[in-house]
Amino acid sequence: MLTATNLRKSFGPVHAVRDISFQVQSGEVFGLLGPNGAGKSTTIAMLIGLLTPDAGAVTLEGLGDPRSPAARAAIGLAPQSLAIYNELTARENLDFFARLFDIAPRDRKPRVSEMLELVSLTDAANRRAGKFSGGMKRRLNLACALIHRPRLLLLDEPTAGVDPQSRNAILETVASLRDSGVTILYTTHYMEEAQRLCDRVAIIDQGQLLALDTIDNLIAAHGGQALVTIAKRDGSTHTINTADPTRELERVMAANHNLDTVRIDRPNLESVFLALTGRTLRD
Repeated sequence: MLTATNLRKSFGPVHAVRDISFQVQSGEVFGLLGPNGAGKSTTIAMLIGLLTPDAGAVTLEGLGDPRSPAARAAIGLAPQSLAIYNELTARENLDFFARLFDIAPRDRKPRVSEMLELVSLTDAANRRAGKFSGGMKRRLNLACALIHRPRLLLLDEPTAGVDPQSRNAILETVASLRDSGVTILYTTHYMEEAQRLCDRVAIIDQGQLLALDTIDNLIAAHGGQALVTIAKRDGSTHTINTADPTRELERVMAANHNLDTVRIDRPNLESVFLALTGRTLRD
């Protein structure tokens, strides 16, 4: 669906993106992860044609360069910085974006109603967006990106700053879009979201692609060992790093009768992320 080939972009002496290549398959949720300043935003801007690469190319299947009108009509973007108008109602926001995408007048009203229902904003349709909570604004932001039924949807931190209920609603909406065949490129700082939704994940840092694979394969290659923490009734604890926590647990339980609790912490996508990008704070 989307092919990025040897993308490079610099801003003066800063090399924001350094020779990045990947493909997003049709119908998958593709995660693009990285610390602050890793080059994610610059990469996304090139993928949708807002920035021209210094070198390399971006191609959409059957549509060519993302800067072409036909390609842009097939792309939906829900940016991290909300792209909604606070002075307009939810319905008016959606109607405005529908007009930008040249949706026929007879189709606009039912399409707007469909999007309002999709993001659970039907009851708030006639309220000004400026009066919405953070979660409601995020859901409206997503609906505006979907109003023209794009083939490719880019979601940049779609759950940033929302309450747990709105976050869960957004994740369920993304899952339903995936199930309906929409191709999704997803960026987030919440590793559990990526692990829940993404078919494959690319991790970038300092403008370079560090790893790209399924989550299971990334964990196997970079996640490290599981950690078994054993607490005894006498108050003592000790930990064991192991590649086979189940076998280690069986061994410990067979040898000790003074156990209080045992906890197994298995490697996950966050383990992979920290192993590849380090634990240094990024501000």
